[in-house]
Amino acid sequence: MFPIAPSLVITTQDAERLRLIVELHLEGQRRAAAEALDREIARAKLVAPPAVPPDVVTMNSLVLYLDEVTQKRREVVITYPRDACVEEGRVSVLSPIGTALLGLSVGQGITWPMPSAGHKRLRVLAVPYQPEAAGNFEL
Repeated sequence: MFPIAPSLVITTQDAERLRLIVELHLEGQRRAAAEALDREIARAKLVAPPAVPPDVVTMNSLVLYLDEVTQKRREVVITYPRDACVEEGRVSVLSPIGTALLGLSVGQGITWPMPSAGHKRLRVLAVPYQPEAAGNFEL
C-alpha cells in the first residue's frame, strides 16, 4: 500500500494558475475537487519551472500510470478543466486521477479516494512529455 501523501513537486507557475482554478470552483459543484487540489498545492514543494525535474508530472504533461488494483496502464495528459477531453486522453486536474497524479515523479505511487469506487492505487511509470523539460514554459 502506498502512503496517502507522498512528496510532491509543483512549479510556481502551475501553482499560481491552479490557485485560480481552485478559487473559481470553491462555490460550485466541483467544491470537493477544488478543495482536494488546494490541499495538494499546499503540501507540495514549489520550484521554478526551469528547476523542476524532468520525471515530475506537471500541468500538460503526458503521463503513463498503472492502476495497481486492476493492473491497467493508461496514458493521459493532465490539463486545465477547459481543455479536458477524456475520449482524447486529456484529464482535468480537478478529476480524481488528475489531482492524484499531479506533482508525483516516476516510480512514486499514491492511494487516492474515488467518488464512487473506494480508493485507487496509482503508480507513475513514465512522463514521456513534460512541457518544462521540452523548454515550453507557456503551456
